[in-house]
Amino acid sequence: MARKSTRGAQGAGTIRKKTVTRKGQEYTYWEARVTVGRDPGTGKQIQRSFTGKTQKEVREKMQSVTVAINEGMYTEPSKMTVGQWLDIWQRDYLGSVKPLTVQTYDKNVRVHIRPALGAVKLEALDVHTVQGFINDLGRPHGDKPGLAPKTVKCIHGILHKALQTAVKVGYLRFNPADSTELPRSQRREIKPLDGEAIGAFMNAVQGHRFEAIYLTMLFTGLRRAEACGLTWEAVDLERGTIRIDKQLQNVPGHPGEYILAPTKNDKARTITAAASVVELLKKHRAQQARDRLKAGPIWHDGGYVFTDAQGNHLAPSTLYHNYKKIVASIGMPDARLHDLRHSFAVASLRAGDDIKTVQGNLGHHAAAFTLDVYGHVTEEMKQASADRMEQYIRGISNL
Repeated sequence: MARKSTRGAQGAGTIRKKTVTRKGQEYTYWEARVTVGRDPGTGKQIQRSFTGKTQKEVREKMQSVTVAINEGMYTEPSKMTVGQWLDIWQRDYLGSVKPLTVQTYDKNVRVHIRPALGAVKLEALDVHTVQGFINDLGRPHGDKPGLAPKTVKCIHGILHKALQTAVKVGYLRFNPADSTELPRSQRREIKPLDGEAIGAFMNAVQGHRFEAIYLTMLFTGLRRAEACGLTWEAVDLERGTIRIDKQLQNVPGHPGEYILAPTKNDKARTITAAASVVELLKKHRAQQARDRLKAGPIWHDGGYVFTDAQGNHLAPSTLYHNYKKIVASIGMPDARLHDLRHSFAVASLRAGDDIKTVQGNLGHHAAAFTLDVYGHVTEEMKQASADRMEQYIRGISNL
């Protein structure tokens, strides 16, 4: 077995390259050793070793542990439980995560992960234990149904992220959540409004206090939270553009309390609206000016495009409940508010917009996702194109 040592590389400890032979096959890897303390009885050094495929990988692990030791935050992995590591992870490694996301992490750790895995030794956590935990989340317990696949995947993602950080800093050799088999979630069938339904909906909302926001959502594809959080500074009525860079979001655990947060994927987008939508917004702004004069000193000027009679932003729940009443009145009780967004996407594709343009307007993170959701529409368009080509061929053949 050949060894190559590098001592004192960017911090206390030893890094060496090792080659071992197992069943006639040579394996080469890097190993680092760091002194993490001394045995109180013998005074001998207590060392911790890390392995990795590259020298850089083990050096980073060694440096992370060295920093933790110097700051008095190091806990010997063999004695650390999953719960103790989650405490460290939540306290020290979520600085770049959005506050509302941190709250989501905290809730899922507290309600699901810690009760099931908190007492398990971190180094003893294995693939089978994680798989059993994930399986149990989806099972009914008494009169309580199992969690939805989407929720289970979210909880697994949080656990995986926490354990991956433990691997990065050297507390684990590998992530036991890497190989988890997750429940399959079925995408809900989209039900966009067809031309007749759109006409009926437009007639039903005519003169309604939320007419402007419903029609804007229908013909721009805005999400409900994006429409509620839209401000006039993001609307250019001269150019006919709408910039979507924020959304109205409820603060978890605080019903009725909202903040303006970044969009779903943190990416701003600019939509060029149809002339009819621009004209609708111009009329809406004029009406809002009249409402402001009528409200006088009780008007709250938050700069929102869509407001109540006192200038306050609209609550997404209010928008939803009013929508359900409207669609029920025209015989479409099963229509969802999100169907307005789907209707815009499908209408855009059928009007000839390419998938990349539709992706940009909807704010999807990738065109592949858009194609996955609305692929059936493009298939219908391909068939319609083939039918038109067939008619053309037959017309030529008859000449």
